[in-house]
Amino acid sequence: QLQLVESGGGLVEPGGSLRLSCTASGFTPNYFAIGWFRQVPGKEREGVSCIDYSDGMTYYGDSVQGRFIISKDNARNTVDLQMNSLRPEDTGVYYCAAERTHAQDMCVWGRIWLRGQGTQVNVSA
Repeated sequence: QLQLVESGGGLVEPGGSLRLSCTASGFTPNYFAIGWFRQVPGKEREGVSCIDYSDGMTYYGDSVQGRFIISKDNARNTVDLQMNSLRPEDTGVYYCAAERTHAQDMCVWGRIWLRGQGTQVNVSA
């Protein structure tokens, strides 16, 4: 069964950190970009960060550059998103997605073949 499953969301205070994890199953992500997207009610979906699974090339959205780090673990078929210095505006549903393209293309144009159900992140005092 093709699927992406996210974990690691929750509630954190401003300035805190969270780590999200995305596990791929049913396919080998070697020729895909895997990305994290953020959805907030009333706003357009935002490509937060994406990674080329084959060579590790990364892309970050302007709003998270320098605060978030995306990484992959080939042995576990996972892509993690380490979120530091969190801000209230980082609140939203985060979901991971896969597409047979490059990281920047995926994040900038929102190209998605498969996506997970999402995990809620709340940043609040």
